[in-house]
Amino acid sequence: MGGRVVVVTGGTSGVGRAVAREFAARGDRVAVLARGRQGLAATLTELTAHGHPGLALPVDVADAEQVEQAAEQVERELGPLDVWVNCAMTGVLAPFLEVSAQEYARVTAVTYLGSVHGTSAALKRMVPRDRGHVIQVGSALAFRGIPLQSAYCGAKHALNGLLDSVRAELVHDRSAVRISSVHLPATNTPQFEQVLNKTGRHGQPVAPIYQPEVAARAVRWSADHPRRREVWVGVPTVGTIWGGRLAPRLLDRYLGRTGYAGQQTDEPWPPDAPHYLFDPVEGDKGAHGVFGEQSHARSVQQPLSRHHGVVVAGALLAGLAAAAALRSIDVRDRDRAWR
Repeated sequence: MGGRVVVVTGGTSGVGRAVAREFAARGDRVAVLARGRQGLAATLTELTAHGHPGLALPVDVADAEQVEQAAEQVERELGPLDVWVNCAMTGVLAPFLEVSAQEYARVTAVTYLGSVHGTSAALKRMVPRDRGHVIQVGSALAFRGIPLQSAYCGAKHALNGLLDSVRAELVHDRSAVRISSVHLPATNTPQFEQVLNKTGRHGQPVAPIYQPEVAARAVRWSADHPRRREVWVGVPTVGTIWGGRLAPRLLDRYLGRTGYAGQQTDEPWPPDAPHYLFDPVEGDKGAHGVFGEQSHARSVQQPLSRHHGVVVAGALLAGLAAAAALRSIDVRDRDRAWR
């Protein structure tokens, strides 16, 4: 059988669904791990339509044993793992003090520990063979937290520390196995139709928004270039990361002023709406959310990021521009305070 063996956690919806499609379309044998059985069935139909074997396994990535058993089944039915993509996530859209301990634990179990379990299952098989690639789907929010998403941001930040440690261990062991992170901007996925939302209004990604296929192409590029430690997708990601490094206090002020309204539409959201935190919201959610008309189908920055010199220069310029913009906002605020 041709192609690579690729596992995508959270592969039935949003970015994960787009990533699974991207690999299947190029001839890889793809296994998706997720909870919703209707989404799994629909995704498997898409994967096998390309004429290659696929798997759709019901797995809660928060359960390490389920992930381990899934990895065994993938290797038994599709072959040795080549690429493992950690994409499963969940969240709560609410101020910090309105998120319960149980809700925090669940977001952490899925978004952080789910990737711990996936990385562990993959490396147990890749390291003895001295080949393979783990890709973590990250976010600009792994570097800069924003209001109303503290549980998700905390988990994404934690993953950066985890992967730093594991990379260093692989270097110590002279392993050829690679770990990469692909950090994304706001993306038009079904997340905001499924997230536990306590704001009273329909949630939305912070503009500018990109279609999930932009993310999927970046993940596929990362799989083809395993020596690249990180891939930053989109100018907003670059600006957010460098803006946070260069002017963190000013970014606090900016997000304090804009971060709430920027994540909500004017449409009411019922407090008892179904959400995916503890149980899947059944149905085939697909890759796209409801913000398609506002979303970019391509990233101008992404082709440039494949060249290290250009991306470093662009990142510095974007960060300086972001810092300058934040400072101008801060100056205007202080001027108004003195009047």
